[in-house]
Amino acid sequence: MQIPSLLALPLKAMPLMPLMPIERVARRLFSLLLLAHGDIFARLGEYKNSRFSFAPTDLPLVFLVEPDTHRLTVIRKGEAFTADAGVEAPLVILLALLEGRCDADALFFSRDLSVIGDMEAMLAMRNALDDCDIDLPRDLARIGGPASGLIQKMAEEIRRQSMKEMQGWN
Repeated sequence: MQIPSLLALPLKAMPLMPLMPIERVARRLFSLLLLAHGDIFARLGEYKNSRFSFAPTDLPLVFLVEPDTHRLTVIRKGEAFTADAGVEAPLVILLALLEGRCDADALFFSRDLSVIGDMEAMLAMRNALDDCDIDLPRDLARIGGPASGLIQKMAEEIRRQSMKEMQGWN
């Protein structure tokens, strides 16, 4: 499963890029998701104060999410960090999980993703995300202004191309 080549070009340059612009874009997108899905962390219950890591295996980055403060931090792989629970998988799988487009259990048992730390905390996060009806192309289009329709169509095509291999898993 791969990201379409056009989108992969900037991602391949990430090891050379300064971290600040990457984190700035990631935080903007995170804020947008929180705005569109304000109750995204409501179902975490006792795990709302947990720290979660999301590590794309095909990128040199780790995304740290702190639900109680609505904070996102981006670090480079290899840097020390603490998290109560985490998941590692290719970026396409992590994004598909965010949207609820694939079966997390099947991916876990097929070893296409791995969970580290507190499994119950990660299950709470998965359940919270499942109820949010996240649609990244639609949600991203909200910041597109006059180009929102074009942004949504492009994002839908990128998602469609990226998920071709995953169709049999859900």
